[in-house]
Amino acid sequence: MAVTDAFLSTLRSLVGDKAVLTDASDREPYLTEERGLYRGQAPVVVRPANTAEVAAVVKACADAGISIVPQGGNTGLCGGAVSAETQVILSLGRMNKVRGVDPINFTMTVDAGCILQDLQAEADKMGCYFPLALGAQGTCQIGGNLSTNAGGINVLRYGNTRDLCLGLEVVLPDGRVWDGLRALGKDNTGYALKHLFIGGEGTLGIITGAVLKVYPGLAERQTALLAVDDINAVTALLAKARSWSGDAVTAFELVSRFAFELACRHLSGVNDPFEEAHPWYVLVEFSTSRPNADLRGLFESFLEAAFEDGIIVDGIVAESLEQTRQLWHMREGIPEAQKHEGASIKHDVAVPVSSVPEFLTRALAAVCERLPGLRPCPFGHVGDGNIHFNLTQPVGMDKDEYLALWEDMNRIVHDIVVEMKGSISAEHGVGQLKVEEIIHYKDAVEIDLMRTLKVAMDPKGIMNPGKVVNPQ
Repeated sequence: MAVTDAFLSTLRSLVGDKAVLTDASDREPYLTEERGLYRGQAPVVVRPANTAEVAAVVKACADAGISIVPQGGNTGLCGGAVSAETQVILSLGRMNKVRGVDPINFTMTVDAGCILQDLQAEADKMGCYFPLALGAQGTCQIGGNLSTNAGGINVLRYGNTRDLCLGLEVVLPDGRVWDGLRALGKDNTGYALKHLFIGGEGTLGIITGAVLKVYPGLAERQTALLAVDDINAVTALLAKARSWSGDAVTAFELVSRFAFELACRHLSGVNDPFEEAHPWYVLVEFSTSRPNADLRGLFESFLEAAFEDGIIVDGIVAESLEQTRQLWHMREGIPEAQKHEGASIKHDVAVPVSSVPEFLTRALAAVCERLPGLRPCPFGHVGDGNIHFNLTQPVGMDKDEYLALWEDMNRIVHDIVVEMKGSISAEHGVGQLKVEEIIHYKDAVEIDLMRTLKVAMDPKGIMNPGKVVNPQ
């Protein structure tokens, strides 16, 4: 159904004139997409102020047969928040309040539109730590993080966003509100409904609020950038780090030499501190909430043992908070640095941690055989098996000619991943970018179950259609 003037009047009556955006300049930020692969077309953006207004807008859309694209910070990488010209964008940005904190229960109840970085700061105020952390944390919203089950740098120790959520409030496709804002560690009263919406990318309902877990505040952290000459040594280093520290490893990030070179070349304040070049680097961080734990002594003894065993060949230990920030700036800035080198074909994949070296060895050989001169740029959260297997175009190759190979590269990389019992989308979600890919790779029974859920919960098909799974 088209968005008519009469329908716009209905929306204005529900949320106010200022919360209904129709001018092109006002809509523009909601129509752009991070990678530039898609372009939104929605004629209107609605910005409700609370759950009741979200429910009213959803009901109006359901009655009119107009589909909705929920949108948080619009930082997704798979086209999950991209709209069509007959759709309404429902932006949750005005819903940005912390509804309550409980430092005894170690929980925080929040609106879905809260910026992730603001929630980290709010937890810090209460002497706690909210561990979800990723490159877009200054603009992404917790509702979007939940809807895509975002990962980030601390999954190894704290889990994905799914693991950090105790309860949800959700507006369903018919406008009803499910109040599941329970701050319980245990609740075995039937189906775990929250898990239908976490990772659902707004296709089954719109998350409007959440109860989040927080943890005791960190008293100390130790960070180092380590050089590794053999990719097979990386998983041995991770195992040693976990056992040596008593599982105090917060992050364990792999960076290839090419990715490191791009960061040094294009990011301000990033320089190569090593005398020699190495094929692989690991950014490792230990942390503890226990005061006077002498984490530094433990960290140094771990590094000495790893060096003596020949697992690492060199390393730089951060001596200050500023040096720690610089090391993380290098790692988190790699995607931005890549943009300066031309087009990139990107893969967000996961394999079992023990299989990471084999995956990288096989996948690197396969893609370079397919296109000589290709510049692979793998990096990522090897501590949980998630590798961002990005492929930068060869020097001098035409951009469009290179991007035309996206499907070929997908098949090469994804075939290896699936053969190794991995996932073709580790933390970025499916969106519309990977809808056909998951049909290609997922078991038919699994796809049928997903479609059954979609049809049962959204029979009119108005919730973010064309994303994650098509009804048929």
